[in-house]
Amino acid sequence: MPTATSLRNRSEVRAACAVAAEFGLGQVKPVLLRDRANLLVHLSPAPVVVRVATVTASVRPGVSANLARDVALATFLAESGAPAVPPSDLLPPGPHERDGHTMTFWRYLEHEPDHQFAPAEFAALLADLHPVLARYPGELPSAPPIEPPLLAAVPATPERRAELVAEVGEVLAALRTGELPVQPLHGDAHPGNVLWTRDGPVWNDFEDAWCGPVAWDLACMLGSGRLDGRAALAAYPGAPSESDLGVPLRARQLQAELWTLLMAERFPAA
Repeated sequence: MPTATSLRNRSEVRAACAVAAEFGLGQVKPVLLRDRANLLVHLSPAPVVVRVATVTASVRPGVSANLARDVALATFLAESGAPAVPPSDLLPPGPHERDGHTMTFWRYLEHEPDHQFAPAEFAALLADLHPVLARYPGELPSAPPIEPPLLAAVPATPERRAELVAEVGEVLAALRTGELPVQPLHGDAHPGNVLWTRDGPVWNDFEDAWCGPVAWDLACMLGSGRLDGRAALAAYPGAPSESDLGVPLRARQLQAELWTLLMAERFPAA
């Protein structure tokens, strides 16, 4: 675990502290929460978490739009009474740009990072979330977050890269011409994006939200290594069978493969 001093020396954290200071947050002690696709740091003792786009920024040239959707959706959900981590109320949530870094600010919630969700418990959470998401009035992408820069960034042989490009093209075309009803989705619906707080479970991280078939979120749940996905799918009311998830499941599997390859290269010791 890095010290507050070593963490503060990172350019992302210096930029975040500078923005926070401009809005009167004062002296803070950075505490690392997570450093993977994005950098999440608690600006202690303030109840503020900064999310800085790191790996995501390298494969999403328009990452500010993703972060803006995250803020907008979380705000809508919190105002609708749904359990979602709200943006910070101590400073403008952003997105903010500083020294080449894009960031947003969130309310810090005490939580149990190692909480294990039972399959039926998580399925019920997702089933409750979807009707609220369906009422979201904002604009969302009409395709899943499998961006061309992500395909270009993954370490793969030329042959495998060509196969991935072809497969991704096929599933995206099939999703665009599909007959399944679509609605706003979480986009990355797995237990790692739910915090277990003193008040119960709270959804987090809507950066990958898009408008598509519910089967995509179900595929996210099914493929999670954090719970028994098949049991969770069986517990979701009215869910199709795994074999009936079809194109959305294949699309999610391809996205997961791309990110697994990329993260293995960026974090080889993890």
